[in-house]
Amino acid sequence: MLTISNINLDLAGNRILRDINVSFKRATTVGIVGHNGAGKTTLLRTIMGLITPVSGQIVLGDTDLTKKPPYTRTADGIGYAPENRVIFPSMTVRENMMMPCQVLGLSKSAIEQRFELVLDTVPELTVMLDRSGAALSGGQGKMVALGRALMVGTSLLLLDEPFQGLAPRLAQVYTEALSRLKVSQPDLCVVITESNVKLLSDIPDQIWTIERGSIQLNANTEE
Repeated sequence: MLTISNINLDLAGNRILRDINVSFKRATTVGIVGHNGAGKTTLLRTIMGLITPVSGQIVLGDTDLTKKPPYTRTADGIGYAPENRVIFPSMTVRENMMMPCQVLGLSKSAIEQRFELVLDTVPELTVMLDRSGAALSGGQGKMVALGRALMVGTSLLLLDEPFQGLAPRLAQVYTEALSRLKVSQPDLCVVITESNVKLLSDIPDQIWTIERGSIQLNANTEE
C-alpha cells in the first residue's frame, strides 16, 4: 500500500533519516519504537509531506507522494494525529473533528457517515463534542486528535506517540478504541510510534525498531 524507498533526510545539516526502505501493508498495525531523537516523528512528518527528504520516494498505491504538495495527503486517505495534538482552542470538539472533511469538500451526508463511524470507534468523544478545544486536558486532546485523524484516515492512520502522558485509564480507553478500529475498518493500516514498547501492549501486529534514523524490521510482536 505505502512503500518508502531509499529515504534520506537532513535537518540543520544533520542526517536524521538514513536509507529508509519499508512497506506498510493494508490490514496491519505497525509499532515503530525508538528513543527520543531516533527519528520517529520525523518519519511520520516526512510521510505527511511536512518536511522534504533529500532523496528517495514515498509511494501510496501508484501515486508518488513526494511529487505532490502536503495538503493532498488527507485526500489520499491518510490521517495523522501528531504528538502535540494541535487542537484549535476556539473551536468545539465537533468542529475540530469535522474540519478536515469540510476542507476536502465532502458532502454533508458523507461527513456525517464518517462522524458516526468515528464515534462508534471512540464513544468517549460523544460527551466532549460541544466542549471547546481550550477546555480539554492533554489526554482528552489526544483522544480528539485520534478522532479527527480517523475522519480522513480511510487508508492509512499515523499516530505519533499517542500513549505518552496519558493517565492509565485514558491509555486503556485509547487501546480499546484501536481494538474496535481493527474490527470496524479491518483494511486500515495503522502506524504507531512510541518510545516505550510496553505502552503498545499487544496492539501492533509487527514492531519495528528505529535507531539513529535507520529502521530494523521484526517479523511480529512476539519477536
